[in-house]
Amino acid sequence: MVEWKKLGEVCEVLDSQRKPVSKGKRSQGEYPYYGANGIQDYVDGYIFDGTYLLLGEDGSVINNDNSPVLHWATGKIWVNNHAHILQENNKALLRYLYYTLQCTDVSDIVRGMPPKINQANMRNILIPIPSLEEQTRIVGILDTFTSAIDNLKEQIAQRRKQYEYYRDQLLDLEGKEGMERVLLKDVCEVINGRAYSQPELLNEGKYRVLRVGNFFSNDSWYYSDLELESKYYCQKGDLLYAWSASFGPHIWEEEKVIYHYHIWKMDCSNGLHKKFMYYWLQSEDMKRQAFTNLHGATMAHLTKALMEALMVPLPPLQEQQRIVSILDTFEASIQNLEAQLKERQKQYEYYRNKLLSFE
Repeated sequence: MVEWKKLGEVCEVLDSQRKPVSKGKRSQGEYPYYGANGIQDYVDGYIFDGTYLLLGEDGSVINNDNSPVLHWATGKIWVNNHAHILQENNKALLRYLYYTLQCTDVSDIVRGMPPKINQANMRNILIPIPSLEEQTRIVGILDTFTSAIDNLKEQIAQRRKQYEYYRDQLLDLEGKEGMERVLLKDVCEVINGRAYSQPELLNEGKYRVLRVGNFFSNDSWYYSDLELESKYYCQKGDLLYAWSASFGPHIWEEEKVIYHYHIWKMDCSNGLHKKFMYYWLQSEDMKRQAFTNLHGATMAHLTKALMEALMVPLPPLQEQQRIVSILDTFEASIQNLEAQLKERQKQYEYYRNKLLSFE
């Protein structure tokens, strides 16, 4: 038998004990300082010591699936007044509430701008409460999934550190035999994308428009029906670079799209391996040259002139290929782990929703 109870009845709400501290008055230390969207800082004191569930109160309060923004916090912590803080009582397992709230629609209690879930509305969220034995069983199953997910995330983080270390070691080519530096413009043509006015961006159309906002994802696409010069299209295998906001290179792996003005297409020639260039554009060497002279007060950006003036290492093609082969192995390993993570997250969401449906 499953009863539905108000959240405020099945946990302790400790909001009265929160203490906001402005950034200028915080003393740096080892203890996490939490706000609505997680850890904001580390401070030299704490006001809670235990296991808590934090639920966003204002600002970052609701996810794309309409579930509340949650953070699981343990140990000695400080929490400001932008997150509700929940503690377990003897009526429900806190971990069970954490999983249940992940699939609870709270869109009808979010108010105002910036969005806010006030304490009264938060307390009235209805939660299905099975027996403690059943809660324990559900938590055990879901903890197994989340443990595997956390393990994969840690593996990915470690593999990325290894990749970045070896990338920068391999691309530190000063003094190496056969190595020279050349102006980027002499080995790579930097081709501007097309600027769009808002009326030209459609919700559907013949071509997708690749912008900085979805440069590394497939979210929030706009479309265009315009027929443009070939230089404004990118196709599978093209090397691109976002020169504002989300800086970085990307090798396009999908079908033909139009790329936006804040993206360059990089056409390599004169003995420069495209994939070698891709890796160098991520390197500390490139960043030291480029990011000390960023332009723009509201949105930092590289200029085309600055990009073309960068000095690119140009070892023999055979050495470029050797470096690419090593770094490709790291990248493939990371992509494999990310694919495993995506699959495990799908499994977790399926079983979480199934276990907590109580139909």
